[in-house]
Amino acid sequence: MDKSILVGGRAGQGTAVTSHFLGRIFCNLGYYVFNYRDYPSLIEGGHNFNVLRIADRPIFSHQEKYDFILALDQKTVNNHQKDLKNNGFILGNKNLKSEKKIYLLDTEAILEKLKAPPIAENNILMGWLFKYLGIEKEVPFFQADKEFKSKTEIVKKSMEEGYLLAQNQEKLEKIGKEKYFISASTAMGIGALEGGLDVYIAYPMTPATGLLHFLAKNQVKNNVLVWQLDDEISVANAALGASFGGARTMVGTSGGGFALMTEALSLAGMAELPLVVYLSQRPAPATGVPTYTAQADLKFALNAGHGEFPKIVVAPGDPQEAILRTQEALYLAAKYRTLAIILGDKHLAESDYSFDQLIKSDISNQKFILEKPPQNYKSYQITESGFSPRAVPGEGPFVRATSYEHNEEGYTVEDAESIVKMTNKRLRKMESIEKEVKELNPATIYGRGKNLIVGWGSTKGAIVDALPDLQDFRFLQISYLRPFPKEIVKKEIEKSKKVVLVENNATGLLGQVIAEETGCLIKNKVLKYDGRPFFSRELVEKI
Repeated sequence: MDKSILVGGRAGQGTAVTSHFLGRIFCNLGYYVFNYRDYPSLIEGGHNFNVLRIADRPIFSHQEKYDFILALDQKTVNNHQKDLKNNGFILGNKNLKSEKKIYLLDTEAILEKLKAPPIAENNILMGWLFKYLGIEKEVPFFQADKEFKSKTEIVKKSMEEGYLLAQNQEKLEKIGKEKYFISASTAMGIGALEGGLDVYIAYPMTPATGLLHFLAKNQVKNNVLVWQLDDEISVANAALGASFGGARTMVGTSGGGFALMTEALSLAGMAELPLVVYLSQRPAPATGVPTYTAQADLKFALNAGHGEFPKIVVAPGDPQEAILRTQEALYLAAKYRTLAIILGDKHLAESDYSFDQLIKSDISNQKFILEKPPQNYKSYQITESGFSPRAVPGEGPFVRATSYEHNEEGYTVEDAESIVKMTNKRLRKMESIEKEVKELNPATIYGRGKNLIVGWGSTKGAIVDALPDLQDFRFLQISYLRPFPKEIVKKEIEKSKKVVLVENNATGLLGQVIAEETGCLIKNKVLKYDGRPFFSRELVEKI
């Protein structure tokens, strides 16, 4: 069983809520669901659509052909009827026109009868589809009680009207236990809370805003401070202040906002203040295409900040990994007093994935702060590992943080010997970090075959879905970009007959990093940079 449903309409017509509700129902019945969102940067108008894929096996991407189209306006019909499968159909109100098979409902009469708002048309269409598919109405009614609360009655009444108009043609019964249905924005929030987050500071910027909303909604019961400031310069510097005070701190943004933060990232490097930055990518440069997806900020993240200092860059490939990698980033940043960047993108942040279970890491969430620092405490003590024990202000001896080069006590220095000593001390931390990251599965192999696909981040979903149709291919997913798992990557490339790089950017940035780190040049590239993610069938054809 593998079906696709497109829900389309104008911004403001509730396409995202409708598709998420549909996805939740199928997850409740034990099916695996993937939900893709596509929308322009408009509050109202334009054309929004979501694509739901439902299957009886794990899936991690959407398809470009549809079994059903729920059309909330004529533009949805015009834009997507060409992609309707031969046995598929369109469902909408009686005013729509289509060249393909279409079921037309008098939704206006129903809305008038119920004295319901126009957006309730969505529920009528969903009710019709549930009846067509043979889903007992008690299943969506139960979910409506959980999701819509004060609006439950009108949702259920309008849905029931749709039920009355349809005839049962299929029988989708419960096939297993309920699945988790989750985006990486939510998953990253779960990982942050599990990782001991104290403070999250951000300025809203698509597509990172989902994490801000999740944490803000859950801050009180989790004793976390979530704070929105006026711009990303303020965000990054306030976060360093919170970190200096002992809080486990994280910020989130996208390309232009991250650009504004980079001076503060260098301050974090010099002052050795732990900080986790969530960078959710979108097409650039400048404002670019703010509501679509890209993987073009990889080298920007690796090189962000002036000067040389340790940093960690990690890229989860799905929401389950987003939980684990966020926990790891918070842990590593705190333990080694360093900067950690979590690289995501719009596709990962705003798509919904389904899982049988959500696994959380058992990695420590301790803050690595001295409870009783000695009287001779030095803020930047030179050690063999490069890690200086950390104390916070007000806990006994004088604690310093500075943007200037400094000695062990934190006082400004300019002599050549001190500059070299402190630079070496900071950079030595990467050796310890690299050893620890080796235990965190920095690169993963999927499938078996003589040939190799290499990718990172959100491309994982389409690649994994494509593997069964790719003869003699395996997939190497690189999750840690710094420290880079060079030994694993070099070994896998050198033992492969053919190597193909897959990325959502125009120049093959991961390929460049691999060349720098291993000396291996990947000539075969499948690159996509139109703001849209890959389809698995598209990858099969191109590879």
